[in-house]
Amino acid sequence: MNIIDQVKLTLIEEISTSINKAGLAEEIPDIKVEIPKDVKNGDYSTNIAMVLTKIAKRNPREIAQEIVNNLNTSRAHIKEIDIAGPGFINFYLDNSYLTKVIPEALNKGEQFGRVEEPKEKSILLEYVSANPTGDLHIGHARNAAVGDTLANILDAAGYDVTREYYVNDAGNQITNLARSIETRFYEALGDHSHEMPKDGYRGKDIQEIGKDLAEKQPELKDLDDETRLKMLRKLGVDYEMEKLRTDLAEFNIHFDNWFSETSLYEKDDIRAVLSKMRELGYTYEAEGATWLRTSDFKDDKDRVLIKQDGTYTYFLPDIAYHYDKIERGNDILIDLFGADHHGYINRLKASMETFGVDSDRLEIQIMQLVRLMQDGEEVKMSKRTGNAITLRDIMDEVGRDAARYFLTMRSPDTHFDFDMELAKEQSQDNPVYYAQYAHARISSILDQAEARDIQPSTNADFSTIKNEKAIDLLKKVAEFEPTIQSAAEHRAPHRITNYIQDLAAHFHKFYNAQKVLTEDQSQTEAYVSLCKAVKITLANALHLVGVTAPEEM
Repeated sequence: MNIIDQVKLTLIEEISTSINKAGLAEEIPDIKVEIPKDVKNGDYSTNIAMVLTKIAKRNPREIAQEIVNNLNTSRAHIKEIDIAGPGFINFYLDNSYLTKVIPEALNKGEQFGRVEEPKEKSILLEYVSANPTGDLHIGHARNAAVGDTLANILDAAGYDVTREYYVNDAGNQITNLARSIETRFYEALGDHSHEMPKDGYRGKDIQEIGKDLAEKQPELKDLDDETRLKMLRKLGVDYEMEKLRTDLAEFNIHFDNWFSETSLYEKDDIRAVLSKMRELGYTYEAEGATWLRTSDFKDDKDRVLIKQDGTYTYFLPDIAYHYDKIERGNDILIDLFGADHHGYINRLKASMETFGVDSDRLEIQIMQLVRLMQDGEEVKMSKRTGNAITLRDIMDEVGRDAARYFLTMRSPDTHFDFDMELAKEQSQDNPVYYAQYAHARISSILDQAEARDIQPSTNADFSTIKNEKAIDLLKKVAEFEPTIQSAAEHRAPHRITNYIQDLAAHFHKFYNAQKVLTEDQSQTEAYVSLCKAVKITLANALHLVGVTAPEEM
């Protein structure tokens, strides 16, 4: 248990003991202790006196006074107590307990902030899953940054996390990809009799694949249509997936699994899950099609699984895929979907109920749109290619760190304007620069301390830390693990970037208010140790977001 939780639990225990001592209630109701919005109202506050009014049949301020009179203030680290308004009890703590976080951070290093007790639940997190038919765009980039950061946070919070990319390598879009390559292949051979499909892909990369095949494998023209198309499907998917993998790796995104949609057909999983839903009575035939009764489970209407021509809708393989996720033993499934998938939530959750799985085990996060802004204007086209802005364009323009940080620092369910000019600025107005500069500044302080033969120590005299800004900084360091837990619980990666900004701000304020390297050897050692603890915390937080922590800038 982290220091913040320990102190809060001790305070609740002491309030409970005090109520018993005062004889205010035989059965004590739930005691809520919260951090006041206004710091003037103390470190913690409780409304328990008002809750006890009906039970004790006394004035709430009198009850509050009885509680205060019987409190063990020493054990609860209480320096001062104030009874406010109708009976709120505000607690001002003796913050000396906070210095315990310094040796904890120094001892744990890269593990500081991580929850030591593993959770008993496993999570499969699916994100990005872009069709292998072209480059990753800004929407995919946000999905990747948020998904990877969330995976890092869940892992740090003690969950067993699997990161998965669903490769859509089956269906009409892949057939169109293969036909598009085929058209360019024949064009490169001088044969212009093959028309581009109506929904074909006309990008430069498709032209390059066609030309390359014409040079290296001209014998493809001699194959029968079915065999050639099968080969082109695989070649096209392999080529596009290699590009996606490369770009994602350079964006510091790595997956445990790359799950192929085609494998669902090869293993006959789609037919198996269809049979299961039929056995359970949730399918029916109507208008020449096969339907699923998703309306039995909060969907607004039933959904087609098999069309009149006997082909599967895209919904059926998705059901089989999620059934496979459950069969692999995952307790919780989290999907990050694009903004155009909002209407897909109810039907997918309903489909899980039709094969007997609690739909609450599936969490779907919709990623809202991002607008790229430059000089106050929206940017839609790449200067380099004249096409839509890609992930690679963004990394080339602002760098990987800024791209990842900016794409994570807003709640994913909100629209976001990505200011590319701000992302490139080397000033405190740029959030990622501001945070990384704090880390570099601490590194410089520690280098200067080392030159004076002063090292961070777990045995320093931390009682010499008295500066108010230093205490505020310690509080923020102590909040790191609770922040990770909160971000994991609420699936809110932006809480980590918010924390990073607060921690950096608290450090800069401390730096401006307190000289670290002084003539007082004992105090200097304590403050150097504090700086090292902050550096560890800041680096660990930045790494959760997939951002580097530079030693100098």
